[in-house]
Amino acid sequence: MSLALQYHRSAGRYFAARAVSGSRAGGRLAGMLASNVAPLRLVEQADPVPADESWSRVEPVLSGICGSDLGLLTGRSSPYLGPLTSMPFVPGHEVLGRTLDELPGLPRGSRVVIDPVLRCAVRGVASCRACLAGHTSRCDHITTGFLAAGLQTGFCADTGGGWSRRMIAHCSQLHAVPDPLPDEVAVLVEPLACAVHAVRRVPVSPGASVLVIGAGTVGLLTLLALRKLTAAGEIHVIAKHRHQADRARELGATQVIGTDSTARTLRRSTGALLVEPELGDGYLLGGMDLAFECTGGTSGLNTALRSLRAGGTVVASGMPAGGVDLTPLWYRELHLVGAYASATGEEPSEGDFPAAISLAASAALDGYVDTMYPLEKWRDALDHAAAAGRLGTIKVVFAPGRG
Repeated sequence: MSLALQYHRSAGRYFAARAVSGSRAGGRLAGMLASNVAPLRLVEQADPVPADESWSRVEPVLSGICGSDLGLLTGRSSPYLGPLTSMPFVPGHEVLGRTLDELPGLPRGSRVVIDPVLRCAVRGVASCRACLAGHTSRCDHITTGFLAAGLQTGFCADTGGGWSRRMIAHCSQLHAVPDPLPDEVAVLVEPLACAVHAVRRVPVSPGASVLVIGAGTVGLLTLLALRKLTAAGEIHVIAKHRHQADRARELGATQVIGTDSTARTLRRSTGALLVEPELGDGYLLGGMDLAFECTGGTSGLNTALRSLRAGGTVVASGMPAGGVDLTPLWYRELHLVGAYASATGEEPSEGDFPAAISLAASAALDGYVDTMYPLEKWRDALDHAAAAGRLGTIKVVFAPGRG
């Protein structure tokens, strides 16, 4: 038996969470958590048991709290994802841990990061067409095999998740962490792999102009991947808070834009024509080549669609929420591309995780994780994560082994 945070789905709590969180300035979770509306419970539960020698028990060292976790807890996640989970599950898919069993090439006690996608190889089923091609984030079998339904570790009742003191992972999910990489940087590898995947989803031509919307963890790591893996030209970043703007400049942003001046600033930078309708937001005729929407918010996607030249491309890497006016998509013949999780590639060395580990080892990511909470302080941790931007924090994590 060990300590874990369990998520229990409830229609009543879902709508109550939406109502409470929606009424809080800045989207803070404090009122929701204090009133016990959150569908989380701190429990002592039986430890997950490995199915065979290809699995290992894992002791989470650090586990991140991301925007999709907060969306789930505040009732902002789409019901579309409901059938792709199994109850009750332990959240936490950004995991740095230590193995508790011996695996080929991974001695007991190895420090590892976990690729959370519960694809065919993990489920013990014949590979689907997507997995055969290395596009494991597109796996069609995430509700089949001997595991309960779950699109990722952290959403599956059988595997556990990082918000606990014990979980299990398949050998194909585990990536050894180089000894020099500090824990506080290693826990960023999973979101960095997602950023690498987003950048690899579309061709970025040499000199292309790029807009990155959002300068939280996802946006900053996307900026890092763009600068290190492509020959992009000018990269403009929309940042809401000063510390985010400072980090963006450190990572090579050409220009940092406030959330209230995007269209006018980009008009001056690109020489585009700014058009302002009688109702609704203004938009550019001309504009950027590519936009990476990293917030998951309606306003972010709206900004992306209104900031591109005709024929440009929007990559949606933040989990979408709410509706948006798609007229620009139609009228300007834009490309809208989704980027979910990460992929293994046809060869192990081609995968997004090896690239992310290499980037993490070479990039200046010190200080991105500056706040760690034990599981017992989960209410404080989630409230802090929800207000991270306002409080000057990039990433809040759990340290499950700390009391």
